[in-house]
Amino acid sequence: MTEARPSSAPPERERASRFPRFERSQRAEHIILLVSFTVLALTGLPQMFATTPPGELMLRVLGGIETARRIHRLAAIILLGESIFHVVMLLYRGLVKRVSLSILPLPDDFRHLIQDLRAYLGLRPRKASYGRYSYAEKVEYLAVVWGTLIMAVTGFMMWNPISTARWLPGAVIPAAKTAHGNEAVLAVLSILIWHFYHVHIRHFNKSMFTGYMTRREMEEEHAAELAAIESGRLPPPPPAKALRRRTQVFIPAAALLTVALSFGLFKFITFEETAITTIPPAESAPVFVPQTPTPV
Repeated sequence: MTEARPSSAPPERERASRFPRFERSQRAEHIILLVSFTVLALTGLPQMFATTPPGELMLRVLGGIETARRIHRLAAIILLGESIFHVVMLLYRGLVKRVSLSILPLPDDFRHLIQDLRAYLGLRPRKASYGRYSYAEKVEYLAVVWGTLIMAVTGFMMWNPISTARWLPGAVIPAAKTAHGNEAVLAVLSILIWHFYHVHIRHFNKSMFTGYMTRREMEEEHAAELAAIESGRLPPPPPAKALRRRTQVFIPAAALLTVALSFGLFKFITFEETAITTIPPAESAPVFVPQTPTPV
């Protein structure tokens, strides 16, 4: 019997104790989204409920409604800029790194939903085994995308009311204001009730901050992906030469797309000043001027 040679590699159990979950750029995006969304909520909801005591108090803390509007618009610009970066990075991962966009809904998601419902009813011993993203995570992601689009369109209408009214009926302005506010309330409630519960209360998921998940977390939340990783069924990364060639083609195209989208964002915020400052002030003239000073 020969003695096993010592290996410099750590044991399998230790080597696979944690698994990469999010790249550094994805974690940076999450922080920007977290900060901009929080600022938008703290400055937007007080404007929506300005006549209520909490709204009045918050506006006073912010330094008045005009200051709240300026901060709100700055946070909106940051959120839209982050959205541009997100689109470019999605294209990079899909076209250059050839990473599967598994965040999009698949037929398996409906099957997982049925399996979970059966588990909740006691008709199945355990919940479904999810891949990289569960159907709940996909719904939450698509809700962010959909909500951002709604907020951007309605925000443009309120930011540029005169130009909007030139092309659309004037009634769309108050309708946009209502849709913008209601979507904001829905977004805040979904974050506080749904997102906060699932990633902070039910189980504190630190992967968006650390970039990794532990083996136990993978077994509980993404068992199907863990099985694919350990069985070697995941596609290998592209060869360095192919990756370099795709990157050389992608960078100029991504630069043009970024410039075009950034120009659109610039026009978004400078299309018109505001409905107040673009209307010339009314002319004023003295109505009565006494010929002699009024005696004291």
